[in-house]
Amino acid sequence: MRRWRDRLLSDDPLIRAMSYQSVLSAFAEGAFLTGSAVYFTRIVGLSAAQVGLGLTVAGVVTFLAAVPLGRAADRVGTRRTWIVGSALQALVFAAWLLAGSFAAFLVVTIALELAETWARSGRNAYRFAVFPPDARVRSLAYMRAARNVGYSLGALAGGLALAWPSLALVHALPLATALLLGLNTVFVARLPSVDEPGRDRARAARSAAPEAGPLRAWLSRRPRDPRSALANRPFLVASVADGVLASHQVLLNVVVPLWLVQETDAPRELLAWLFGTNTVLAVALQVAASRGVADVASSLRVERWGAACLLGSFAVLLVTHSTVGWVTIVLMWVGHVTITGSELWQSAGQWGLQAELSDPDRRGDYQGVAQLGYTMGNVWAPAVFTWLTMEQGPWGWGVLALVVLVAILVLHPAAHAAQRHLARVASPARPGL
Repeated sequence: MRRWRDRLLSDDPLIRAMSYQSVLSAFAEGAFLTGSAVYFTRIVGLSAAQVGLGLTVAGVVTFLAAVPLGRAADRVGTRRTWIVGSALQALVFAAWLLAGSFAAFLVVTIALELAETWARSGRNAYRFAVFPPDARVRSLAYMRAARNVGYSLGALAGGLALAWPSLALVHALPLATALLLGLNTVFVARLPSVDEPGRDRARAARSAAPEAGPLRAWLSRRPRDPRSALANRPFLVASVADGVLASHQVLLNVVVPLWLVQETDAPRELLAWLFGTNTVLAVALQVAASRGVADVASSLRVERWGAACLLGSFAVLLVTHSTVGWVTIVLMWVGHVTITGSELWQSAGQWGLQAELSDPDRRGDYQGVAQLGYTMGNVWAPAVFTWLTMEQGPWGWGVLALVVLVAILVLHPAAHAAQRHLARVASPARPGL
C-alpha cells in the first residue's frame, strides 16, 4: 500500500504537500462548479442568457488583465501572490451569498476571475521556481493528477447537494467553498519560500532610481523593455500554438458528447463511461506521460506525440458516423483514449516549454503572457469545432486536422526562437533556476 501511495503521491515531501493542496483546492472548486448552474438560476435568479453574458464579460476582462496581473506577481513575489490570491478567492466565493441581481453577479464573477488569474500566475511561477529543472514537469504531473482526483470528488459532493430534496445544500455551496479555499490558503502559506531575484532587483532599482509616478513606473515595463515577456514575441506565438493544441479539452467536453448523441448510434449512457475512462487515465498516467520532459527538445517531442493523438482521434471519431452497434462503442472508446493521450502529452510539453522559456527573474510576467496566448489560441475552439464537426461533415474534420498540423509546425520554430531571444536578453540564470 505504501509503495502505491508513493507512486501516486511521490516520495518527495514538497511534491506530496503540494499534491494534497491541489486535491483540496480542486475539490472546493469542483463542488461549486457542479452546482453553479442551479445556484445562479434558482437562487440568484438569473436566466441562462445572463449567466452566459456575465461569464463572457468576465473572460474578456481577465484576458485584458492577464499580463498586468502577471507583472504584479513579480513585483509582489510569486509565493505571496499565490497566498493573497487564494485568500481573495475565498473571500469572493463567500460574496456569492450577497449576490441577488445580475449586476451583483457580474461584479462577483469578474472579481473571482481576476483573483483566480492572479493566484494562478503566482502559483505556476512559484512551482517553476521552487523545483530544480529536472523535477519541474514531474512535480506538475503529480499535481495535475491530484487536481483531477479533487475535481472528481468535488463533482460527487456537488452532485449530492443537487440531489438533496431542497436547495439548502446548494445554497450552502458558496460558503463551504469559501471555507475550504480559506483552508487552502493556510496550506499555501506553509509552503517554503523561494529566492526571487527579479523582485529583489526591482526593489533595488526602485530605491536607487529617482522617484517616478506609478504610471511612469508601470510604463517602464512595457514591451520596449527587451526583457519584458511581451517583447519575446516568439514566446507569445508559441503560447498561441500551444493553445490550439490544447483544444483536446473542447473535443473532449463539447464535441464528443454532441457527436455521440447526434451522429452515432451509441447509447447515451456510454458518455459516463467515457468520461470515467478519461479521469482514471489522467490520474494514473499523467506522471508517466511526463517522464523525461526536462528541456525544450523533450517538451517539443511530447507535444508532437500529443498532436498525433489528437489527429488520430479526429479520424476515429469521423469513422463512427458510419458504424453500428459494438463497433461504434469500441471506436468511441478508442477515440476517447487518444484524446486523453493528447491531453497528457500536450500538458507535459506545455509545462516544459513554459518552464524553460521563461526568464527566471520574470516568471509572473511570462505566466501572464502564456495565459494571454493560450486564450488567443483556444477561445474560438468551442464554436468553430462544433460548427465544423457537426455541420460540415468530413471536410470539417479535415480543416481541424489542418489547423492542428499548422499549430504543431509553428510551435517548433517559435519555441526555438523564444529560447534564442531569452539567451540574448536574460541575465544568466543561477544554478537550479
